Amino acid sequence: MRSPAPRALLTTAAIAVSLAAADTYVVVLALTDMMDGVGVSLDALQKATPIVSGFLLGYVAVLPLIGRLADLLDRQRVLLACLALFVIGSGLTALATDLPVLVTGRVIQGLGGGGLVPATLAIVGALWPPERRGLPLGVVGAVQELGSVLGPLLGALILAVADWRAIFWLNAAAGIILAVAVAAVGGAPLTRPRPVPTALAVLALAVTALALAAPEALVTSVSLGVPFINFDGTTARLATPIGVLALALCALTAAVLLRQVWPVLRRADLLGALLLGGALGCVVLTFASANPEKEVVGSLGLGLLPIAAVLAAAYLVHHRRAANPLVPAGLVRGRTRWALIVSALVGVALVSVVVDVPLLARLVQSENQTEAALVLVRFLVAVPVGALLGGWSLRYLSDGLVAAVGLALASAGLFIMTGWARGSLATVSSVVVLAMVGFGVGLALAPVNNAALADAPQEAHGTASALIVVARMVGMVVGLALLTAIGLHAFYEAVDGIADINDREGLVDAALVPVHWVFRGAAIAAAAGALLALQLGTARRLSRE
Repeated sequence: MRSPAPRALLTTAAIAVSLAAADTYVVVLALTDMMDGVGVSLDALQKATPIVSGFLLGYVAVLPLIGRLADLLDRQRVLLACLALFVIGSGLTALATDLPVLVTGRVIQGLGGGGLVPATLAIVGALWPPERRGLPLGVVGAVQELGSVLGPLLGALILAVADWRAIFWLNAAAGIILAVAVAAVGGAPLTRPRPVPTALAVLALAVTALALAAPEALVTSVSLGVPFINFDGTTARLATPIGVLALALCALTAAVLLRQVWPVLRRADLLGALLLGGALGCVVLTFASANPEKEVVGSLGLGLLPIAAVLAAAYLVHHRRAANPLVPAGLVRGRTRWALIVSALVGVALVSVVVDVPLLARLVQSENQTEAALVLVRFLVAVPVGALLGGWSLRYLSDGLVAAVGLALASAGLFIMTGWARGSLATVSSVVVLAMVGFGVGLALAPVNNAALADAPQEAHGTASALIVVARMVGMVVGLALLTAIGLHAFYEAVDGIADINDREGLVDAALVPVHWVFRGAAIAAAAGALLALQLGTARRLSRE
């Protein structure tokens, strides 16, 4: 086996991570066009929620399993499998003409995109010694956050010259190119594909693509159009003879592939992955599908949260009894435990700015959504800069010190933002404060990952990395919902105190109250993270080579 080229492999994997991260945000500008493309009217916006939450669901729920597989298998192959899922999901999304197919494509995209992160972090753990991991981890954190900047910009650029489907065709093409690059620089020899499963998979994908594309030349043909005729009372393109054939081939392919990978899935604790992934999925859907202007828990939350609790309890029982549990025994201890908590608090601070700064801008500066979103760029650009510097500084400073300084900066900036009002965003100081918060959040990313990898055994780096990402994502969805709920309570109290309901300035001031509460809660979360980050270590444990 030839040795991998670490920098080339990291660069390729990092670009893939950035692509997947960008896809989280790329639908922001294209959402209304996507709704129209699958027949969902703008007055039924709630039906479009799964387009966003479906990707997030796949992204989070699969992380523990992919992390464990990255520990059991060659990480190059895990990366290739994740890229394959991302490409398939992108193609399915691009071909969708009805909502179920579109949501399915987004979920598959999320499955592939989410798996790229722990696999890439595990590669860093395998190819770099502990004292040299800081900068590579900073690179991964930087490109992941850079995706949040590039996603909307890329979407806007493509929409200016093409329709929304071109976004996902570009994703698919980029995924294929990156897969070729990973295979070229990864070092591990790739096993020859088995002919029967490969042929079956290619056939299933081809028939599915044909059924969804429904070429007019075939559909309108007297002799060739019969397979494309919808069953009575249906309009979906898969509700046709060729659609049924496509679904049958996909099911058969899945069964054959499952039989092939069943031994490794058993080693990875598939039951544990289903229980833990199900619990995480229920939590994500509960809060991600909620309307933050009206509710903390989404319409399905009253049913999903009890299910999440049952699944989590079942996982804990299974974890104690399993010989080889999904999360290896003793992994969540020491600095890894503190890293998970700090990662969740970083998520709270991060999402509060991403969501509420554009809202603040629309209230006090411009009602144009695009102009309001551009204000956020001041924050988003600073995050990857902080991530790179945070990773580099680990050559000389401890994980705890770097993370604590970063989160202290973020907390100070967020406390300043609690006083922002009309005219605040037009000042130079607002640019400095947003950049300071973004830089501080970015500064904490690499130290948290580094501490978790340092305390985890080599054979559990993928799992540890996955848990860090899961903690940050859960902190984002749950933290935003809880802080928004507190803010809305204060908003209604402020509205009740307005004597004249036509007082526009009074209403704007009242609308700023929940935004300020979100910033206040995020500042407290960042301050708590700064204090807890000291548990990651204040003295550098390994000397520099």
